[in-house]
Amino acid sequence: MKIITSAVASIWIVSAVFFGLVSTAPAQPAQKERDPWAGFVELNFPFFSSVLDARKLGPGWPTNNLTPRGLILNLGHDCWVCFDTDLLRISAIWTGQAVTPASMSQGSYHRAGEKAPEGQGKLPQIIGSPWLANGIYPGWQIGETISLIDPRPIGPDPREIGRGPIDPALGRFTVIRLTVTNTCLEYEVAGTPVQEWIEARLEDERPLVQRHFLVQPHENTFWLMVGRAPTNSVERRHLSMTFPMVDGTFGATRFVQPDGHFTVRVLPAKVPVRFTATVSLGVAPKSAGSTNRDTRTMPPPLWPQTPVTTAKLSSSRDAYVLDTIPLPTDNPWHRNVRLADIAFFNDGRAAAVTFDGDVWMISGLRGDLQKVEWKRFTSGLHEPMGIAVRNDELFVFDRNGIWRLLDTDGNGEADVHELFSNVFAQTAETREFAAGMRVAPDGSFVIAKGGQEGTTIGRDNGTILRISPDGKSMAVLAYGLRQPFVAVHPKTGLVTATDQQGHYIPSTPIHIIRDHQYYGFIPLILPKEKYPAPIADPLTWIPHSINASAAAHVWLTDAKMGPLNDALIHIGYYRPEIFLTLMNNRGSRPQAAVVSLARDFDFAPLTGAVNPMDGQLYLTGFQIWGTEAKEISGLVRYRHTGAPSTLPREVVPMDKGMLLRFDVALDPTVASDPANYSAERWNYVRTANYGSPHFKLDGSKGQDAMPASSAYLSRDGKTVFIGFPDMKPVMQMRLGWALKTKARASFEQNAYFTPYELTKFDPSADGFDPVTIDLTPRKLQAVAATPVTVEEGKRVSELMGCVACHSTDGSTLGKIGPSWKAVFGRERKFADGTKIVADENYVRQSIREPSAKVVAGFDKSDAGMPSYDGVISDAQVESLVLYIKSLQ
Repeated sequence: MKIITSAVASIWIVSAVFFGLVSTAPAQPAQKERDPWAGFVELNFPFFSSVLDARKLGPGWPTNNLTPRGLILNLGHDCWVCFDTDLLRISAIWTGQAVTPASMSQGSYHRAGEKAPEGQGKLPQIIGSPWLANGIYPGWQIGETISLIDPRPIGPDPREIGRGPIDPALGRFTVIRLTVTNTCLEYEVAGTPVQEWIEARLEDERPLVQRHFLVQPHENTFWLMVGRAPTNSVERRHLSMTFPMVDGTFGATRFVQPDGHFTVRVLPAKVPVRFTATVSLGVAPKSAGSTNRDTRTMPPPLWPQTPVTTAKLSSSRDAYVLDTIPLPTDNPWHRNVRLADIAFFNDGRAAAVTFDGDVWMISGLRGDLQKVEWKRFTSGLHEPMGIAVRNDELFVFDRNGIWRLLDTDGNGEADVHELFSNVFAQTAETREFAAGMRVAPDGSFVIAKGGQEGTTIGRDNGTILRISPDGKSMAVLAYGLRQPFVAVHPKTGLVTATDQQGHYIPSTPIHIIRDHQYYGFIPLILPKEKYPAPIADPLTWIPHSINASAAAHVWLTDAKMGPLNDALIHIGYYRPEIFLTLMNNRGSRPQAAVVSLARDFDFAPLTGAVNPMDGQLYLTGFQIWGTEAKEISGLVRYRHTGAPSTLPREVVPMDKGMLLRFDVALDPTVASDPANYSAERWNYVRTANYGSPHFKLDGSKGQDAMPASSAYLSRDGKTVFIGFPDMKPVMQMRLGWALKTKARASFEQNAYFTPYELTKFDPSADGFDPVTIDLTPRKLQAVAATPVTVEEGKRVSELMGCVACHSTDGSTLGKIGPSWKAVFGRERKFADGTKIVADENYVRQSIREPSAKVVAGFDKSDAGMPSYDGVISDAQVESLVLYIKSLQ
């Protein structure tokens, strides 16, 4: 594009200088390799995304300088820049290394399970010497004067900086474009397209940082806030300007404001304006170089190699099996691969995103999986946990927003990262995860955002949002969620979500999301139990001992999974497991029951997707929180073999008992014996405590056993009705069965559900002969006493998920509770300053009333311990005491 007309007289170089204090952060110790991975920050990739905390640079620097959404550009020559995509500002320029590895992803990259503390107290900071910085105000401004005020609406907490982007009328970030020479940032200022290239070069062995600009024709006066530093230092900062004359006048002019800010005024112009701002430290630059940059040239592939892995197919003859697909961990770049989500294109190719910001393209996910090819597609994203394909275009959800990733030159790697939408806010809170994204039938995106807050209250934390198909607007579908994962039915658009037990969340819920409802969570920094709205009931509760940490849902729409076609799959994280969610729409409100499908995972699954080519379910995930999983990450195919399935088709609570429907005919003798069924029920209580004990219907702790009175088999032999006297709505119910098929194959299972509404049993409508249900109470059979042994205590600790939070070897990495190693018989110091010796009574109290005495150092954690009073028996408590005593 020709931008300098005949009216251009010359190119001018103007220099300004001011003094600035050089503040050097403590040097970050070199990472001692504990694993085969190269560094988290790849020096041959031009950027990565991160929070940047520059609030403590020292006297004279801009205060409160925090960047929740930052692109960290590696300029070479040890020069770094952080570009704030919300405020279109350079928040800092520095020399040295990158940032301290304090983020959740970077901190756990080499040490799996190491978590950043909740809140905003410990965030990534500059490693090195800052040159310039800007405060919390737009980096581009419109009009005749500048302002150092944040123009964004103040959120619920005036202290919170992460308020989202500025008004699009003022400016909007659009694209990161990779070129051969360097990275081009593209954005709009008052609707005017601007391209910026930032680079570093050496002059007399000293680095210079240059910002090159191309501003399209515009009618407004623009101000560029270059930055400032302290004025009371011996170290000088220099700003040199290179700019052409346009129509006989200077298109851009350098100004030093009274407070020391370097600024550039860009005058209205009918033709494009190019200029360069060069920053140097100590010595003024001798030359500024050319202002011309080529946006058309594309970079060569960074990752031309394509690792190949071969799957291990299951030899089981069950109806559903797991095939293990190894990850490309043995790759040429020694890059860790922690998959967070997967999505499929129409041709069966998959795209997977890692928590560390990479996207991999995967081919060969079909048939015998003997040649699965992995191609790195891009990097640099900010803790992404959601990926989706819409109309065969690829989108990723990270803490910066929703990106559309494009390969415009066809070399197999993304060269354009389009910020499709960042209309929602994002704080620097370490628990405001970009927890997932799904595409709705109308083309909109539904996203879930983490809700745990330890420092301030953000605008959109703990919400589920609908982003319009064009990415320009949003609607809040739900709020008051702790750590939700979201799913959308691909045809009906029904939105469901999970959440995780914790403070205010008594057990694991599954929700239907709608009507801007409130779902009950309150961050611990807010007043206790002050609920802002009525709390929506979940679709169903799931006991904590069955699913201690819920992850995503997957709809098996258009799958080739036999009886599971069109079903909703629920994923459990702590004890790696997937569940069938059986929807029940027989009454006036939707209900559901969950039953286990598979547990043979080596990794902790988070989410999954159906491959449109083979119709099977692919599941992936990675480990960072407590889990029983052995591997850090993984990928499996959950495959239907065609063998008969003994999974239930329906589990329905009714006025006189329970309806169980199967796809196979049952042994009539076994199915008609009420002794082959068991049930119990209990309630929870929602409080500020972590989780909830179990409560009987009379209010005492524990579960109510429900012996079956009778059982009846339908005419086709596939449905059973079990009579239970005194059926009532309750928060949690379990139904178990031990049956045989007509072919005499034994099977057993449990279902967990919340019977809000008991529909009327109509024998004829459900395929039974006319029958009067016998509801005569039946005596419970004596249950064998649980042995009180160390071995039983170890088993209970694993069943209840204790090992997710408490180590047994003294280690603390990845744990949020004190170790059990050598705790018995030793003095414990508590958060209130008191001390006692850990004896049997202390251990019993810790199990039944975990909040009564909290060990010092663990009182500020966002993760607490639920009470097991009424959840496990007295004998199991005593076995746990013996087990903990044995860990010396």
